[in-house]
Amino acid sequence: MSSFPPSLENLIDRFASLPGIGRKSAQRLAFHVLSLPEGEAEAFSQAILEARESVHTCSVCQNLTDGETCRICADKNRDEKVICVVSDPRDVFAIERSREYKGLYHVLHGVISPISHVGPDDIKIKELVARVADGDVSEVIMATNPDTEGETTAKYISRLIKPFGVTVTRLAYGVPVGASLEFADDATLMRALEGRREI
Repeated sequence: MSSFPPSLENLIDRFASLPGIGRKSAQRLAFHVLSLPEGEAEAFSQAILEARESVHTCSVCQNLTDGETCRICADKNRDEKVICVVSDPRDVFAIERSREYKGLYHVLHGVISPISHVGPDDIKIKELVARVADGDVSEVIMATNPDTEGETTAKYISRLIKPFGVTVTRLAYGVPVGASLEFADDATLMRALEGRREI
């Protein structure tokens, strides 16, 4: 039996249900929220409600936005012939941090995972195929994670869109900067060798 009041226990349970938040962290967050001045607590809860109400997927790339299209799709300076396919909206922000990629994106909102009962119809593959079929796309870059589900998803999508005459590429994966070769696993070294380029 909990020694906390039911409303506080409910708040702790809500925080604990978030990914990566354990019971102790949930308690710390709940107590922090209780210690906030009333105005800040209201602003915090209002921010959650506003985000839930206004954020939705972009009609073009399926990234998160609060407009009809996201800022990347609306940017006329982007290369519309290249689409980088990622599994999660957070991946878009990771690639954008590099400031190197100038094309567009497509967010799948998941990967094919039979173990988790996620099939091709459960993620945004149909929308990608429609974009490739309708548009003037010359290259699709598969940027899903280099794990079993990411590889399966990349290969499945590649088979669907290659008949449209587009080049399908895969991000090169290999030894991270600053890492030692002796600690790299076989798969990482294989990817590093496959993705080698001239200097």
